Amino acid sequence: MKGPELFVQHITALVPQVAESQAAEVRKAADLVTKALISDGIIQAFGSGHSEAIAMEIAGRAGGLVPSNRLALRDLVLLGGAPTEILAADLERDPSVAQQLYDLSTTAPWDVFVIISSSGVNGSTVELADLVKNRGHDLIAITSVAHSTQMTSRHPSGRKLMDIADVVLDNGAPYGDAVIPLAGGGSYGAVSTITSALLAQMLVEQVVGDLIAAGITPPVYLSSNVTGGDKHNNALEARYSGRIRRTA
Repeated sequence: MKGPELFVQHITALVPQVAESQAAEVRKAADLVTKALISDGIIQAFGSGHSEAIAMEIAGRAGGLVPSNRLALRDLVLLGGAPTEILAADLERDPSVAQQLYDLSTTAPWDVFVIISSSGVNGSTVELADLVKNRGHDLIAITSVAHSTQMTSRHPSGRKLMDIADVVLDNGAPYGDAVIPLAGGGSYGAVSTITSALLAQMLVEQVVGDLIAAGITPPVYLSSNVTGGDKHNNALEARYSGRIRRTA
């Protein structure tokens, strides 16, 4: 078996494994999110590098929850006035940026955080997680336990994202992320984005179900590319004015 078929075989096997093994943890994570939303909180999502794609799954997409906000390292430039040159640095490994990132957010004490990092060891991620917990927020991590376990933390504390979070959702990705070995060493066919997106959508689905069960109409986005989508979304976003941002 060669080419895409081999990757499809790997991912087709991995998806149900992750879904089944993480069902109980998704339930726990949904309890934290539902509690926050019922208390008029919002979801604060952060991921750097490719993990930002998963933050985008959680905050500001069709079929997703409106009370959600995405934090990104570019906020330091867009909102914090930092020079654009700063983005050329390896910011995700720099613990010092976490405080400013948090300060630039729209965070309220009852908000819940979802931090996504497959390795879970970079300085900005671990520092933000530590800051979030010190400020009293509930914290959900989406990470690869296999990868993170085999890594040394890049944070001065020696801790990792999975050491700090209240709930850890394991995306099942192997060390190095890719699943198809190369004869000369290395591998290709990364899976963490797919399985992390699966976990993010499982979390949203469970929260929506919980809100319905509680007699609350879920504040869910329609696609802006369907008739009436913009009007529906604008009305919901107005409820959270000043608390959610839809930046680049």
